[in-house]
Amino acid sequence: MSNIMAVLLDGIAQLEYDRDRALAKDQAQYLESMDTKMAAGITLGDKAITTPDTSQCAQFVAQNLAHALKNNNGSMAVALTSWLATRLPELKQVKMLEAEGGFNIELVFDEEYNNQVAVQFDNLH
Repeated sequence: MSNIMAVLLDGIAQLEYDRDRALAKDQAQYLESMDTKMAAGITLGDKAITTPDTSQCAQFVAQNLAHALKNNNGSMAVALTSWLATRLPELKQVKMLEAEGGFNIELVFDEEYNNQVAVQFDNLH
């Protein structure tokens, strides 16, 4: 069983999180501050949620992760990926598909991630 959680955008791996590596103290504190802010309320779609549960926070974080990836905000994407991996220890993959007007996001708990390998083709004619 792998301890890797992967984030895929349109089928291509963007980030991998290794749960076997400990978070730095400042990173852990940042995730705790995220928890505190979300506990005060979040917005999912058009709906304001005043006391979100873990599942709702995960949806909120995944939505923000999709936008961070789309906008090339690497540090935010890493923080959001860390939150998902540490708060949802059974999560294996976050699959995102860019769709008209946004993203379709699936949190996958029952399918291990298999590392993708780049294959080089030489002298194609």
